[in-house]
Amino acid sequence: MDKKFKTIGVFIIVSAVIWGAVILASSYALKGTGCYGKIQNILAGGVISHMILIWGPLALLFKKKENKPEEKV
Repeated sequence: MDKKFKTIGVFIIVSAVIWGAVILASSYALKGTGCYGKIQNILAGGVISHMILIWGPLALLFKKKENKPEEKV
C-alpha cells in the first residue's frame, strides 16, 4: 500500500478520535444541566483542533502531491 494512503488513513482515524472525545466531553458537560456556554466552548475547541491538526497537514500533503510530477511505472 502506498505511504500516502497510510498517512491519510491515520489522519482520518485521528479525526474520528478527536470528534469522539468532543462528543464524550459534551455529553459529560450536559449531564443534568442546561449549560449551552460550556458545550459551545467544547465544540468550538474541537472544530479548531480538527482544522489545525488534521486538515492543515492534509492540505499540505495534497498540495505536495499536486505539485509533484507523475511518475510512470
